[in-house]
Amino acid sequence: MSQVSLEGIEKVYENGFRAVHELDLQITDGEFLVLVGPSGCGKSTALRMVAGLEPITAGTLKIGERVVNDVAPKDRDIAFVFQNYALYPHMSVRQNIGFSLKLSKAPAQEAKARVEEVARLLELEDYLDRRPGQLSGGQRQRVAMGRAIVRRPQVFLMDEPLSNLDAKLRVQMRAEISRLQHDIGVTTLYVTHDQIEAMTMGSRVAVLSNGRLMQVDTPQHLYDRPDNVFVATFIGSPQMNLVSGTVRWGEDPFLEIGRHELALTPQVCKEHAALKERDGGTVVVGIRPEDLEDATLVSAEVGDRRSLDVVVELREGLGSEVVAYARLDAQAPDVEVAQRDPEATLTGGRGVELVARLDPRTGVAIDAPATFVVNVDRLHFFDAASTQAIRD
Repeated sequence: MSQVSLEGIEKVYENGFRAVHELDLQITDGEFLVLVGPSGCGKSTALRMVAGLEPITAGTLKIGERVVNDVAPKDRDIAFVFQNYALYPHMSVRQNIGFSLKLSKAPAQEAKARVEEVARLLELEDYLDRRPGQLSGGQRQRVAMGRAIVRRPQVFLMDEPLSNLDAKLRVQMRAEISRLQHDIGVTTLYVTHDQIEAMTMGSRVAVLSNGRLMQVDTPQHLYDRPDNVFVATFIGSPQMNLVSGTVRWGEDPFLEIGRHELALTPQVCKEHAALKERDGGTVVVGIRPEDLEDATLVSAEVGDRRSLDVVVELREGLGSEVVAYARLDAQAPDVEVAQRDPEATLTGGRGVELVARLDPRTGVAIDAPATFVVNVDRLHFFDAASTQAIRD
């Protein structure tokens, strides 16, 4: 096992395209770190540079204490699990798992014992004599994992290994990979575009956009305290609602959203003290769907100066909750611009779609007015020009 250090890593192609910008990451010994972001954000390029499959333009890459910028992939003591499994179709499961041991000329008895140990770990004992074409997608993925594990490398690298599986199998394999990594404790760098995978699997998650590191932290901290609009809207499903608001500071601070006033609690004023400097200015307000409640299900006192009047456009009953899509008469920041360019200024037109996760007892109806009570203490605030979070 070993730590991996990326210090100012850059990738610039011959045509001048910069795929990765000064990436700094420290992956500690035994950690499961996930790189997540939309297609084309540079996450797979970064992984391939760690693997040695892509040359590094600038920066320093270390595995343990060794600089490996110019070290051949086979000499980096890493194991790569590919998206398409990359199994040898003419070989049995036993031969696929043990292939690296054969190449390294490991003693036959030792190789046999290690292959069988890995097969037990992955519950593949009954499939050792089958070929990949006789296996399901999940079983083939286990074989690919087994081929990596049997080498006992310092680092695992995984490039979207679950993307070819159906939804049910992906959930199962997420749990299996997490359990396996925890049990064997190998430092793991995992790439995915699926934020649910990232949140459920990683001990820490690094969010990338346009080749830049937006934020790296624990999954819960990313969700609770996103550093910018991109992370706020990328992490969480349904994604965070964004609306433009005007700060009104004084003895009784409040937030003006369209014709509504949301009283700012002492907790909000303390945690976001920098709002005081923006008195009369516009900020971007973030509201998680679960922080909106049907006003008919809460007391009138709770809803006092904490509610938004909307018109419901769609409701989805999911048994444990109702997801409601509603229209709020207020200024909407341009979220799409922020998703394409995290450094863009957020401006937009009137009318905001709010998504709320409501108690299943809610009586909200399509094309009917409703009132949502906002959990003001859970609001997020972002600068409209820089899209960065406003805190203390």
